Order: sequence, then structure tokens, then C-alpha cells
Amino acid sequence: MCGEISFDSPDQNAKCVRMLGDARVRGQTGVLSERRGSYPFIDFRLLNNSTLSGEIGTKKKVKRLLSFQRYFHASRLLRGIVPQASLYLLDEDYLGQARHMLSKVGMWDFDIFLFDRLTNGNSLVTLLCHLFNVHGLIHHFQLDMVTLHRFLVMVQEDYHSQNPYHNAVHAADVTQAMHCYLREPKLANFLTPSDIMLGLLAAAAHDVDHPGVNQPFLIKTKHHLASLYQNVSVLENHHWRSTIGMLRESRLLAHLPKEVTQDIEQQLGSLILATDINRQNEFLIRLKSHLDNQDLRLEDAQDRHFMLQIALKCADICNPCRLWDLSKQWSERVCEEFYRQGDLEQKFELEISPLCNQQKDTIPSIQIGFMTYIVEPLFERWAQFTGDTPLSENMLNHLRRNKAKWRSLLHKQHSSSRSNDHSGQVTGSQEQTLNEEETP
Repeated sequence: MCGEISFDSPDQNAKCVRMLGDARVRGQTGVLSERRGSYPFIDFRLLNNSTLSGEIGTKKKVKRLLSFQRYFHASRLLRGIVPQASLYLLDEDYLGQARHMLSKVGMWDFDIFLFDRLTNGNSLVTLLCHLFNVHGLIHHFQLDMVTLHRFLVMVQEDYHSQNPYHNAVHAADVTQAMHCYLREPKLANFLTPSDIMLGLLAAAAHDVDHPGVNQPFLIKTKHHLASLYQNVSVLENHHWRSTIGMLRESRLLAHLPKEVTQDIEQQLGSLILATDINRQNEFLIRLKSHLDNQDLRLEDAQDRHFMLQIALKCADICNPCRLWDLSKQWSERVCEEFYRQGDLEQKFELEISPLCNQQKDTIPSIQIGFMTYIVEPLFERWAQFTGDTPLSENMLNHLRRNKAKWRSLLHKQHSSSRSNDHSGQVTGSQEQTLNEEETP
């Protein structure tokens, strides 16, 4: 399977990277980046129906197919050629609606799905260009608009629309949430332009080139990324290093002093690596300690950076805190991605990962567990930090309502399954009944 395929590897003579306490990595000349196009998107169509231990055709044939993928990917993007589909081929009515939405980009009810349609699938590029201007980052860092746009197109194109969840729309949604959090008074009063740029860039690129499967899948299939990062924060390291590669390739920050760009690259890594869900308890324990001891000093760059990490973690998993219609769409998308992985694991006779078995893991049960053990503890601490602002109260209220709706759907699902096998799917009549009920 994936572990049997030979891929290009980074220069073996490069100095080994070392992990620091704050999860930053430094090499001989700063952060080591991944070369864009070196590791193509995992195309499972290359895998035949053989078992994991069987041969998947010849290695030469597979490598040739992957080489074509690599060439196609690189030829479109590395030379700055933007596919025609990403150009703004919209009439004035659509552009007007998109501009109107941007005037309300700081509102929590912002509909990123609608915005993506109005921008012809360019939600991430359009949103970031707007936010960089709103926050005065273009002027402060003397950024070239053409170069900025090219970099953002590179980031957007390196997300995979085949993924139901981990795609550019998710990145845009996280970025919009990050913008809302950066405006919270407790944090906003201390943020520097560098903090704001780092927060927005990390949000936009935090899942770039996501393959649509999780870390355990990459490890058990002996994927090259798992080997490269020694099974530690595999995806997050890949997202970060790919981002650094794009920053350097676009030369967006080439006019800044070398020590400044190196610091930006390292801090981006620290932010993106913080989104590793396996480090959730680590960050929660530290945040609880700070809040209980009331020793956060946001005048201190280190404490500000820590709160940016927390803000990005919140933005990354804020879907359950959105309006029900938006939250439900995200829930269905992430579960569809889980189920696709489960189908792959079953096809190749691998153990099906937790939450990936469509016959056992229903959407309501997955979401209730996610909200209870991951989302609620984090957002309750975030509200404690912000001081119960209108935004924090609004998010917690949505979270409680959405959890109650999933519980109601789960109850209806169990009742219905006694007479009919719905395989964990919520029917249209159940959804209509739920919407007609009064939520707490």
C-alpha cells in the first residue's frame, strides 16, 4: 500500500532538525521547508483491490503515475500559472453580495458556504486579502499586493477540494473565526501587527495539503510523511513545512530582514503544531493554570503567543459553536471524511479507526462525544479568559443548543432503528420534526 510506494525524499545531507520545548524547529539556515509538488496528494485510485500484503502492480508503474501527478501539480502552480477556474468570472450582482458579506466579516453568523459560492470558490483568497487590508498589514509590512495574491492562491490551491471537510472552505472558516477572536478586547488591546499577521496566516494554512486521512492511517500504512516526521504531529508538521515552502517560493516576505522572516517561520510552526488534537490536554492544563493563577501577562510576547495558540485551537474546532444550519453541515462533512477513511481501511483489510465505521459510529454520537470531551472544555476556558464577552456567550449558547439537537436526533435514531435499519442516517422527517421543536 502507501508504504510500498517510493517517493522523493529531502536532501539526506541536510542537518537533522531538533524539536524545541515550544515545538519550533530550526535547521542550519532556519526552518527546513518541504518542496511543493514533491509529495503529491494521496490518490487512492492508484491502489487496486489487492490486500495490504500483496503487490500493487509494479513499483516502476506506480512511480511513473505519481511522477505525472507531481509534474501536473508543479507545472500549474510552481510557475505561478493560476487555473482559469479560480479567476473572478462573476457578474456584478454576485460581487456586490460578496462585498456586502465582507462588511460583516466580524459577525459570528457569517456563512462561509454562501461566501464561497459568491466568490466562485475563492473564499480563502478573497477573505485573506480583505483581512490583511482591514488590519493594516499590507501597509505595515510593505507587502506587494500581486505577490500577496499569488501566495494566497498557492495556499488555496494546495487544499484539496476532494476532501469533504479538510479543504479551502474549512481554512476560510477557521480564518474568519480567528478574525473574530483577534477582535476580543482582552486580546486585541495587546496584539501587535506581527501577532495579527501570524494568527491569520496560521489559520489560513493550518491544514494545507491535508490528504483526507488522519495520522494513525498514515502511520499504519507506512506513509512517507510518517517516516519523515517520526510519527509525531505528522500532518501538522507537513502543513507547517509546506507553508514555509510557499512563503519562500512566493517571496512574500523576501524584503524583510532575514532574522524577522526566520522568526515568523518558527512562530508559524508553533501555532500550526498547536492544532494537533493529541496535544489538547497539554494546552488545557497550561491554560487552566494561567487562569487559576491569574498570571497571564499579555504585554509579554510569550504569553501573547500562547493565547494565539489557544485562539487558533478554538477557531479550528469552532464548528459546534456556530448556528445550527452551519454547524450541521460541517458535522456531516467531517463524518463523511471519517467514513471514507473507514471504507479504505476495510477495503485493504486494515483495522477500522475509531469514528470511521459508518455502521457503528453515527453522526449524532460522534458529535456529542466531540462536543463533550473536546469542544466544551476548551471553549469554557476561552470564555473564562475573555471575560464572558457577547461572542463567547453566543458561542457557548450555540454549543449547548446544538448538543441538545444532536441528543434529540440520536434518541429519534435509536427509536427508529428498533423498527427500521437506518444505518445511523438522520431522515428528512426527523430533521423537520427537530427544527419544529423548541430548543433550550
